[in-house]
Amino acid sequence: MRTIFYILILLAGFPVGFYLSSICKDEIKNWRGRFLALSIVALIVAVGMSFTGFEYKFPGIMGLFFMIISCLTVIYKSY
Repeated sequence: MRTIFYILILLAGFPVGFYLSSICKDEIKNWRGRFLALSIVALIVAVGMSFTGFEYKFPGIMGLFFMIISCLTVIYKSY
């Protein structure tokens, strides 16, 4: 049951990215590089968290992947 919840959260990253790209088109042009940098940092932190003994590492990693999916969707829709 918990796995389905996390999959739904990850899939919700796409509509959130589409929504954000539709409401702030002008700002995205200036923030493309920052969104890409945020995605790269989130990926590095997620990989780093996977090697730790942090108690809530799986929910944290899923949250970071949600951020990555949302940012990359915004970048994709901005072109």
